[in-house]
Amino acid sequence: MENICTICPHKCKVDRKFNLGRCKAGDEIEIGGYSLHYFEEPCISGKNGSGTVFFSKCNLSCIFCQNYEISNLGNGRKISIEELSDIFLKQQEKEAENINLVSPTIYADKIAKAIELSKTKGLKLPIIYNSNGFENIETLKKLDGLIDVYLPDLKYVDDDIAFKYSGIRNYFEIATKAIKEMERQVGIPKLDKNGMIKRGLIVRHLVMPNNIQNSKKVLKWLKENLQDGVYISVMTQYFPTYRAKEFEEINRKISKKEYNDIENYILELDIENGYMQDFSEEDEEQYVPKWDY
Repeated sequence: MENICTICPHKCKVDRKFNLGRCKAGDEIEIGGYSLHYFEEPCISGKNGSGTVFFSKCNLSCIFCQNYEISNLGNGRKISIEELSDIFLKQQEKEAENINLVSPTIYADKIAKAIELSKTKGLKLPIIYNSNGFENIETLKKLDGLIDVYLPDLKYVDDDIAFKYSGIRNYFEIATKAIKEMERQVGIPKLDKNGMIKRGLIVRHLVMPNNIQNSKKVLKWLKENLQDGVYISVMTQYFPTYRAKEFEEINRKISKKEYNDIENYILELDIENGYMQDFSEEDEEQYVPKWDY
């Protein structure tokens, strides 16, 4: 029973060579594409762009996912560990600032092997683990020493909201424990002389319309439970996509009033380190990658 999958908190215990669990991923790595990405946090994208690799499938079912074509619909192409290693090295050749693993959770064991292989071939870039936060502690511990920067989401405090929008009831309990483990491994951010992150934890939170109280609870937990030096990245880029248009309360961008409410709460909490996106009424869909599979 060596091949039963317990890589994420669902612990489906299926053999992915023959059966599919919650994430619908098989035994091979699948990606939606890879590119230099310029719309991450400034300390990640920098001048040259972040060397992103977008993985297909996901262990959550977020109805508003901007990458739904690969996460929820499962589009992508299968690659080997060796091919993934080659992609990392190609990104380095393009002078990427880092290797940015987007939604890596369900392939973490194979990604670890690709990182190790790449390092034997000269990979020097920081490795960023860009995650939805729904992580298995045991899996994270196996990544200790391989990941330089953890970039998890903390989406929800309220489990009813988590179930409604992402199909998961125990998100907050699991995600907060995972974030604490990430903090243990990499600590507060360390930047080089050019302001690029080399190591540390940045926690993201996406503000959603009509869910301002949830956002405040998330920010309060982050302020009270993490070291002051940890970066908090508040994202206001939400726009209704995929199935979000079926839910009236989130079928719009956040309002200026909601934006100001969160901005004022950040000041009230005295959160000093991190980022908050500017308010914009533009269509944020222009920043979603074009998938090449």
